[in-house]
Amino acid sequence: MSDGKILTGIRSPEELKGVPRERLPDVAAEIREMIVRCVSNTGGHLASSLGVVELTIALHFVYSCPQDRIVWDVGHQAYAHKILTGRADRFPTLRTHGGISGFPRISESPSDAFGTGHSGTSISAALGLAVARDLNRQTHKVIAVIGDGSLSSGLALEGLNQAGHHKRDLVVVLNDNEWSISQNVGALSGYLNRIMTGKLYTSFRRRVENFLKSLPHGQLMAKIGRRAEELTKGFIVPGILFE
Repeated sequence: MSDGKILTGIRSPEELKGVPRERLPDVAAEIREMIVRCVSNTGGHLASSLGVVELTIALHFVYSCPQDRIVWDVGHQAYAHKILTGRADRFPTLRTHGGISGFPRISESPSDAFGTGHSGTSISAALGLAVARDLNRQTHKVIAVIGDGSLSSGLALEGLNQAGHHKRDLVVVLNDNEWSISQNVGALSGYLNRIMTGKLYTSFRRRVENFLKSLPHGQLMAKIGRRAEELTKGFIVPGILFE
């Protein structure tokens, strides 16, 4: 476990940018130690926040918060965000009377772009912020962070649909960790799982295609094989949403 000396010198995302990249894993270790220690005393959400420590560091290392607006979909994954945006000293007061909130709160910090609870709101909220930015002729970035569990909600899908229609400068980060309160189900969850296993499937498909091409009339055989694959997919997984 690290000694904590790096994190004590980080009071803003701009100071994080001054940390050498090879020391960022030490920052992640210190943040995890702080979250575990404080949540053990005050209660809170461990898994969701511990799972996005590196993601949070990467976002704040690349973007400039609070000028750039980061919208978290599930509020209780924002502990590392709070620590890196000037609230490390107050983090032991998490979820206590007079202390900092367990969720992003606009009144608590300019770095909290949206008051988030649980869940599915990030894309729609971020799109609203992006539209407001463009109307005001500003140039900052807007980022929505959403997990695979939240992405299956109706509000998230409506937000994606509307964002695609408006074609605004909006970044959506999908934290596809295959975790949620209960098991993910449905076509979208299945499609994300297929993306995760896509390399194995693609490699196998390429080998089969090369084998067919090596046979007599190989080009015709490969064409028939591709057509059979498409028909089989249609029978097994009809109406794949994002394909």
